[in-house]
Amino acid sequence: MERDRESNEYGRSLRYENEDTTPTSDRELKGWYSYGLAAEIFAVAGVGSFLPVTLEQLAKERGVLRSDHVTPCWKPKSAVAETSHLLLRAVSRATNDKNESQCVIQPFGKDISTASFAMYTFSIAVLVQAIVLISFSSVADHGTYRKKLLLAFGCVGSVSSMLFIVVAPSIYLLGSVLVILGVASLGSSFVLLNSFLPLLASNHPSVLSAEGQAGSPSATVNMVEPDGSYSPAPGDHQSDKQTSPALALSNKISAKGVGLGYIAAVLVQVCSIGLLFGLGKVNFSSQSIPLRVVLLFVGVCWAVGAIPGALWLRDRPGPPLRTLNTRRGKAGQVLAYFVFAWASVWQTVKQATKLRQTVIFLIAWFLLSDSIATVSGTAILFARTELKMSTVQIAILSITATSSGIAGAFIWPIISRRFRLHTQQTIIGCVLLMEIIPIYGLIGYLPFVQSWGVGGLQQAWEIYPLGVVHGFVMGGLSSYCRSFYGLLIPPGSEAAFYALYAVTDKGSSAIGPAIVGWIVDVAGTIRPAFAFLAVLIALPIPLIYIIDTEKGRADALAMAGMRTSYDQDARDRGSEDEDAQPFLAQHDRND
Repeated sequence: MERDRESNEYGRSLRYENEDTTPTSDRELKGWYSYGLAAEIFAVAGVGSFLPVTLEQLAKERGVLRSDHVTPCWKPKSAVAETSHLLLRAVSRATNDKNESQCVIQPFGKDISTASFAMYTFSIAVLVQAIVLISFSSVADHGTYRKKLLLAFGCVGSVSSMLFIVVAPSIYLLGSVLVILGVASLGSSFVLLNSFLPLLASNHPSVLSAEGQAGSPSATVNMVEPDGSYSPAPGDHQSDKQTSPALALSNKISAKGVGLGYIAAVLVQVCSIGLLFGLGKVNFSSQSIPLRVVLLFVGVCWAVGAIPGALWLRDRPGPPLRTLNTRRGKAGQVLAYFVFAWASVWQTVKQATKLRQTVIFLIAWFLLSDSIATVSGTAILFARTELKMSTVQIAILSITATSSGIAGAFIWPIISRRFRLHTQQTIIGCVLLMEIIPIYGLIGYLPFVQSWGVGGLQQAWEIYPLGVVHGFVMGGLSSYCRSFYGLLIPPGSEAAFYALYAVTDKGSSAIGPAIVGWIVDVAGTIRPAFAFLAVLIALPIPLIYIIDTEKGRADALAMAGMRTSYDQDARDRGSEDEDAQPFLAQHDRND
């Protein structure tokens, strides 16, 4: 077949002007891993652990009792006395005064519980994050903007974390602004980092060699597991998970990146605990100061980790945006890029609506991601406000969940293979297991359980086994949902559809925390929110169950024009390509 303008040393034709088909080097992969590791530290240690606690502490030190709106909720203590008190709580939870008035702040003239303040902040943050994702995701696929935007968001996110060192309780609202900037930058960084994945994988020497031996990229069809392993599977009807070596390699790279990120996050959290203990010997005017020092440390880790990415990642430019040339100066260009990005997302949405199975999954993912974010945030605030757990204990809880997540990422594929579970069954199994968390919290309402003084999250130590469950479930869901979605999107539109995937994820995460915040304001306690969480977690189960994976993949291939490609490849090889036949047969059935 006739080649395009030129090709690289492996014979791959350039798909657009200025495409960088330089084979992926180990150094470039290390740069990608390094940035992902640094961002994961902020995601786990910052967003997952210390940011919610810091916001709650800042609000509490500024708050007053709801009963009189005059009495401060917090009075300065000796740091030594406070640390001793917190360590005693780690061994035995002291009795709570059930009649103690709720602590509130009035940022906009209306009472807001200090416990729900962080939930509202994170709801706003994920909404802003979704808007930011839509506004740049399509533009990032063109020219050299991908790497520039990645480094820009890394700079904004790391600086926003470091700036917490100056946020005193008197300006606690600045903390909310910094959280919004940090969360938006983090989500945008991950989307941009993921957009490098198909480029790094498709240009990897092993993939280029495999495609060259097969004759063309479209001729290679393999089974892929969430752990990234793959093997040729022509005619294998026991699995519906078929994809190319490039996607299989990207899953391997991704899994390694997640594992390294979790390990780094655990190490940073251990160091943070050491910082908290060391600073506990100093008398500070605010109990939030040790927490703010930890966030400074986390921000520095993100900034330092981004340096190898800046030095070693190639630009990997996308197609030029010739249609956006304008004579109205930089302001006109920015506006043109903004309009282009939103129009591109709208086009992707219209495409997606034609893929029924993909739409069903996105609705399920909308609900599932909302429940995941809400469970995590609610658990931390419940531990902080209801169980009176210290910052050190909460950091240990996060370490427990993260370590369990590492184990889950490796164990779920073993469980799936051992019991011959399809991807849908594995996802549903993960969701059912997560139901244990809110149900266990609800049994604390039972009188006979209350009489025991333990069970239903009455003691602080009970939350650690639930942290193990949450981490183990997340280790499975994060890999299986991404792999499952990958089967339902048109080949060649990965970046656009994964941007839609990210927007669905981040956009939904604003709803659950806001509802939990409202429940806390009305009820004065967090425990009733477990009923809402139990329902929210269960909602996506029937949607995942009814997805027809084979039809979804066939529809996606048809939309991408893959049938024509496979027909042509089969004719070129004398119609004896066994790899192409399953797809042709499936399309014939659909026709």
